[in-house]
Amino acid sequence: MRTIRFRRPVALIVISLLVMSGTLTACQDAGVTEQRASEVTQYGITWKFDRDYPVGQFITGDWWVIGPVNVVSVTPEPGPAPPAEVTDLGLNQWDDSGLQDNRERRNGSMVVMDVGPAQGYDSRGTTYDAATSITFPYELEADRSLISSISEVSTPNTAMYADLMWSSEKESGNVMKTAAVLTSLSETPPADAFRPSYVGADKEIFRASGLNWDLLQNLPVDATKYPVPSFAQYERYLERPWLDHLNGAWEGQWLLPVENQPSYGREIARIVGSASLLLNTDASQDQKRRLLYRLVQYGIDLHGMVRLGAVFNEGGGVTSGRKWPILFAGLMLGDPAFIPDPRGTVFHEDAQTYYGRGWYGQHALWQMVWHHGPRQPYQEKPPSEWDEWDQTSEDYRICCTVRAWVGQGLAALLMKAKVEWNHNAFFDNIDDWMRKTDQYAADRQGHERPPEETTSFDPFVDAFWDLHRNNVPAQRDGPTDLKWDVNATDDLKWVSNPAM
Repeated sequence: MRTIRFRRPVALIVISLLVMSGTLTACQDAGVTEQRASEVTQYGITWKFDRDYPVGQFITGDWWVIGPVNVVSVTPEPGPAPPAEVTDLGLNQWDDSGLQDNRERRNGSMVVMDVGPAQGYDSRGTTYDAATSITFPYELEADRSLISSISEVSTPNTAMYADLMWSSEKESGNVMKTAAVLTSLSETPPADAFRPSYVGADKEIFRASGLNWDLLQNLPVDATKYPVPSFAQYERYLERPWLDHLNGAWEGQWLLPVENQPSYGREIARIVGSASLLLNTDASQDQKRRLLYRLVQYGIDLHGMVRLGAVFNEGGGVTSGRKWPILFAGLMLGDPAFIPDPRGTVFHEDAQTYYGRGWYGQHALWQMVWHHGPRQPYQEKPPSEWDEWDQTSEDYRICCTVRAWVGQGLAALLMKAKVEWNHNAFFDNIDDWMRKTDQYAADRQGHERPPEETTSFDPFVDAFWDLHRNNVPAQRDGPTDLKWDVNATDDLKWVSNPAM
């Protein structure tokens, strides 16, 4: 186990554990000394052991146990669907569904050693694979993570992030309610340790005392004049583990636990973007600390997945928002290993943005990449030549992608991370979108600029952009300009794409 050397001490939030009948119940953002227990509980999930083991909590509140440990049971226990279950298996607008009528498994658990769509949590998911579902008792080796879940008895249910959504999208048809992670370690971690990534066997420990607070800007935004959300709101959005090990499979949208995370990349990008901007306000470190820990934890989890080969390049809007948390965590931890290889790992925002000659004079272009098959670039030709899928691509540019990326893009620029992001067309797409003056007006050939442009989905992001886009510090561009070639036959389809 490698421990990251820390830069400065950070005060820890130490909260006592509630002890009842031998059960230790998780408290928020704990960071406690080692204790012994025969069972631990978090988010309504209880893991019971065959005897007392050394246990404790990471600073995010997630449990660790010194293993190997015999987990004799988990509550709620995995099993078939209850008789009262009611699930809507209806098709979406594309006549697709990630759900099936299968009553075999609910409240499933997994130990995830490789990323991929197969899952053992809930057999209603079309990617269900019984072989991936843990049965108990189970010998949890050291340096392994046990992810356990609670299934929904009925759908739809109110989404955890409902306050961000429109009235038609406040309820979710996802079939999983929540999930929690128990990490088995070979030795006691430091009291300020983040939870290691819940995938794979590499349980590298990162410490809060190593966070580089100086990278965060302290920019003013008057909450009496502007719509500044509370830190508590975004702390809750990032409180529980976000299960991204399904590797961007579109079917996974129906599985992501509704009390843990958003089900769509649009909202993932929105949440990490707004959270990042909140962390760059002039709030105090004490106000920022909990949210900072949780966003860094998400980045650590994603970093572990990328090391196992994860990619997030599905078309449409499914997989947005995963690159920035990795870069953010790497910057805050001072670890360059978090910076992905531009020709290796594929991220949604990079695959969809490139340089070319657009039909109204723009050079920063957008493409769908994939939606029920590969989709050709369309912005080089005027709308009079678009086919149905070209128009659908434009609809997705407007509804689900660039407009949702503004917060994370601005945060990256404010933190001088453009060179680490290393895909300049991403930032130029955002600048074109948010620019108040239409510099292309004379070349639009009678077509109006989409009215959605100049704003993001989030009023706080819009306000922060207006206040501080011009305060972005001078910084280098990314050195590698690439385009994702949808027609290439290679697995990695990057081609050189210099700016025009």
